[in-house]
Amino acid sequence: MFDKDRYLTRGVSEEIPLEIQILLWSMIVGIKIKKDYLQVFEIEPIKNSLLKIEHRQEIPKYKKEHVVVNTGINSKVKIFVIDDGEYSTMMLSIEY
Repeated sequence: MFDKDRYLTRGVSEEIPLEIQILLWSMIVGIKIKKDYLQVFEIEPIKNSLLKIEHRQEIPKYKKEHVVVNTGINSKVKIFVIDDGEYSTMMLSIEY
């Protein structure tokens, strides 16, 4: 899963800095357990120009938090990354 063509929606392209997009894809690749078709990221700006990124999936259960330097996200956002077998799509939750 998540090893074929990758796409992103207009919302992700316009609102999420490229550095964060690349980081999210690398977090998915880095999972050592079986990957669920749906990956969820909740991103929240925190103090001192940092971002808290919570990455999770349902089956099997996985949840990990990361803190990284904020490169331009000003409000809380949820991102879905869905793999349908042929390709993967990164989208804002409001675009689903």
